[in-house]
Amino acid sequence: MASSGEEPRSGSPGRAGTGTEPAAAADAAQLDTAEDFEVLEEEEDEDEDDLSELPPLEDVGRPPAPPREGTQPPEQGAGDAAGDSQEWLDVLGNGLLKKKTLVPGQGVDSRPQKGQDVTIRLKATLEDGTVVEEDPALTFTLGDCDVLQALDLCVQLLEMGETALIVSEAKYCYGAQGRSPDVPPNASLTLEVELLAARDAPDLELLSGKEKIQLANRKRERGNFFYQQADYVLAVNSYDIALRIVGSSSKVDFSPDEEAELLDVKVKCLNNLAASQLKLDHFKAALKSCNLVLEHQPGNIKALFRKGKVLAQQGEYREAIPILKAALKLEPSNKTIHAELSKLVKKHADQRNVETEMYRKMLGNPSTAGTPRKCKDKLPWSIPWKWLFGATAIALGGVALSVVIAARN
Repeated sequence: MASSGEEPRSGSPGRAGTGTEPAAAADAAQLDTAEDFEVLEEEEDEDEDDLSELPPLEDVGRPPAPPREGTQPPEQGAGDAAGDSQEWLDVLGNGLLKKKTLVPGQGVDSRPQKGQDVTIRLKATLEDGTVVEEDPALTFTLGDCDVLQALDLCVQLLEMGETALIVSEAKYCYGAQGRSPDVPPNASLTLEVELLAARDAPDLELLSGKEKIQLANRKRERGNFFYQQADYVLAVNSYDIALRIVGSSSKVDFSPDEEAELLDVKVKCLNNLAASQLKLDHFKAALKSCNLVLEHQPGNIKALFRKGKVLAQQGEYREAIPILKAALKLEPSNKTIHAELSKLVKKHADQRNVETEMYRKMLGNPSTAGTPRKCKDKLPWSIPWKWLFGATAIALGGVALSVVIAARN
C-alpha cells in the first residue's frame, strides 16, 4: 500500500495492479469522464477494486499523448550500448517489440508452453536507465495475460536458462496511461529476462477453496487492470479465465464460507465482464452476463442498471424502463438512476409519437371526428351502416349455401 502522499501503482510488469487502493478505482473512473453513473455507496471495508460500479456508457475518446523528448528507437536501447553481437528478433514484425539473446539457453525443445506456470528473473528499466521493477523470481501463467504483453509474447520464445533483452514500445507495456508514479505515459521499456523454470499449471479440480479463490481473484484483478488501461478485449479475456476457474469442477469439499466467497467473485467478474462487453458494443453478450448476475442476486443494482442500459442502447425502451424502475426502488436516492429513467421515458414517448404519426400517414391521416362522415360522403346514396353490413352478411351466406348445394349435386 502506498503512503498517503504517494499515488499507488496500478500494476507492474510482473503483476496486475491489485486495485485495492482507492486511487485505483478513481483511475478507472477517470477513463470515462463523460459517464454520469453515480458510484453506489458501499461499506468502507468492502473491496474497492470491484469495478462493477463502472457505468456501461459510451467510450470517451482520448487524444494520443505527445511523444516524450529524447525518445530513442529500440535499436538504440541498452542491448546495443552493451555491444552485444546477437541480432535483434522482430517478434511481431512491426518493429515495436524486439528480443535479443544475451545468454543462450538449453535449446528450442526447452521452451515453455502456453498454459504452463513459468518463473523468470526480471529487471525493467526506462530508456534513461531508471529501474522501475526488479523481481528475482516472478511466476505467472504463460498465455493468460497475467503480465505485460511484452513478457507474455516473448517469454514463450525463451529457452530454459536463456537470458534475453526485450525492448518494447508502450503499446505492449503500459500504453498511454503509464503507471503512476514511476512509468510515464507512452513509455518504452527495456526488460532483462532470464527463464528459470516452467511447469504444468495446477489441476483446478484439486485446488482447495482458498487456492481457487486466490487464483480467480488474481485473474479478476488483471481484468481490472486492463479495464483501467481501456483495453477491454484483454479485460474480457481475464474475466473469462476467472469465471472458468470459479466454475470448474472440484474433487475437494469447500466450506460454506468458501462457497459464498466464490459466488461473490463470480458476481464481481460477471458485472465487470458486462461492463467490458458494453464498451465493445457486444450487447447480446453483456445482456447474458447481466442475467447471470440476476439469477444469483435478483436485487443487484449494478446488474439491473447495466441491463437497463444495454436494452436502452438497443432501443428496447419498453423493456428497459421497468428494469430501471426496479433498480430505483432499491436505491431511491440514486440521482443517476432517476435521470436515466427520465431520459428513457422521454425517448419512449418520442418513439410512440413517431409510430403514431407513421400509422396516420399509412391510413391517409384520417380525422377521428370526421371519419364516418367522409366515408358516407363517398357513397353514391345514403345507406345506414347497419343495413350495409347486414346486406353483406346475407350475400355471403347465400354464396355459402350455393356452394353446399352444388357439392351435394
